[in-house]
Amino acid sequence: MDNFKELFESRYTWIEGYMRNVRRYSRKLAIIDPESNKKWTYAEFNDDVNRLTNSLVSIGIGKKDVVMLDLLNCPEFAFAYVATQKIHAVCCPVSYRLSAGELADNIEDSRPKVIIFDSANEKTVLEAIDISGHKPERLIVTNGKSNGEVISYKDFVKDASTAEYYDPASGYNIYDETTRLYTSGTTGRAKGVSMTSINEVLSAHDVMIHFPMSYRDVTMNTTPWFHRGGLHCAGPGPALYAGATMVVMSHFDALKTLQYVWQFKITFIIGVPTVLEALADEQERQAYDLQTLKGIVTMGSPLERSACIRYQRVLTPNIYNGYGTTETFWNTFLRPFDLPENAGTAGASCVDDDVRVVKVYEDHRAEPDELIPTDSNEVGEVIICSPAKSPYLYFNNEEETEKKYYKGFIYTNDLATWDENQFITIVGRKDDMIISSGENIYPTEIEAVLNVHPKVKDCIVTSVPDKIRGQVVTAYIVKNDDSLTPEELDDFCKKSPDIANFKRPRFYRFIPQIPFNATGKKLHVKIKETAAKDLKNGLLYRV
Repeated sequence: MDNFKELFESRYTWIEGYMRNVRRYSRKLAIIDPESNKKWTYAEFNDDVNRLTNSLVSIGIGKKDVVMLDLLNCPEFAFAYVATQKIHAVCCPVSYRLSAGELADNIEDSRPKVIIFDSANEKTVLEAIDISGHKPERLIVTNGKSNGEVISYKDFVKDASTAEYYDPASGYNIYDETTRLYTSGTTGRAKGVSMTSINEVLSAHDVMIHFPMSYRDVTMNTTPWFHRGGLHCAGPGPALYAGATMVVMSHFDALKTLQYVWQFKITFIIGVPTVLEALADEQERQAYDLQTLKGIVTMGSPLERSACIRYQRVLTPNIYNGYGTTETFWNTFLRPFDLPENAGTAGASCVDDDVRVVKVYEDHRAEPDELIPTDSNEVGEVIICSPAKSPYLYFNNEEETEKKYYKGFIYTNDLATWDENQFITIVGRKDDMIISSGENIYPTEIEAVLNVHPKVKDCIVTSVPDKIRGQVVTAYIVKNDDSLTPEELDDFCKKSPDIANFKRPRFYRFIPQIPFNATGKKLHVKIKETAAKDLKNGLLYRV
């Protein structure tokens, strides 16, 4: 048994799986980058990985050192993801949408020795470094020129050797930290989620089980790789581990997505529900041949039944939807055979996960076995046990670790009901819940009703203060038809059998687009702040 333990812990790593593919799929395409019109076989891709690997080693980067990536999806991102694992370093992708102050928090927390960034973000990166007070040893810009402060990626690797650096005898271990992601921070300061090599392997296995994905697939993320759903759902993590081919998309474009499916024979697309909506609109105009698609995988928010039926008709019958967290990847899943019957739910637990809905108390958290009834009525908190995909800690943050994790479960703060088959329906978050005249109201249930109206393209629901009721429901609407009025929506809600009268919105405002975070989740925290200001400034329409 000691021999098994030693071999398992030293060789069942993500980097070993990747190297197997370099050996056996050397002439197979690993990455296609349409923007630069370049393609890499696994052998060619590994040569470029080694150029970066040896360049990092030459400046002293090694075990546990952090290499931060402030990049859009691009080949250099994928090179760095693999290169850091070869040298026992930590790859730390961060959102390229951060402000200088937000990025400074991440820099101060992780103290990277190297930052690789896109030239469009150079000003933000330099300002963030000044704010944080931490000076990385090397700043590398991927598509810019070298100057006194930064070196171009091309110059950094131009004289580097392609000699193989990977050496399994050098002490790789499944428990080594390989990747550090930061939560989106919609409810406060972002937290660093440290992932180990075994988390990477088993996250890849989850994708390979649930799609399923294999070396025969061609995948494309329309979402950023800097978050868990991008990196580990058909991104570099599972794709390179499975031996699949990735098509790189830096910015989502509906028309290009459809063109790439036809041109590169893509089998899986990954995107948030808003991406599917845009794809369906474009496909109805263009009618591209999408026969190679095995599926479109979405996450971040539920799929409503009417939207799901449309996507299955217009795009592909094979629609998937996952629910989870940055800390745990996805943990419930809807497959094509679950839809459209279970559309609107988050699905049921994945094979290796234990997802429960427990009671909610005002003064303490429930024990993991204090389950609410599976009656689709009572609301509780979603908790997740995911030992395969979660590190069960936050980097450099014991306080948040203790607050979030308890007895092997992560307490998500998401509120939900579940049915007799344990299909979970998310109704909101604890901090999004509206209490009006003593009644609990969940924004998602109102949004689901409003989105059924044919003149509504999308909506987000929040509340504003009210002297009599405490809070009143307020809806922000993106029109699908310019003739839509608040009175029409109010009448629709009054007549709907799916919403009690006390839950209908009392205030409306029409807006051009809904605020989303990078993972496709509606920013209820942000819209609540906006609503308070709009009420004060007289911008809300009362019905």
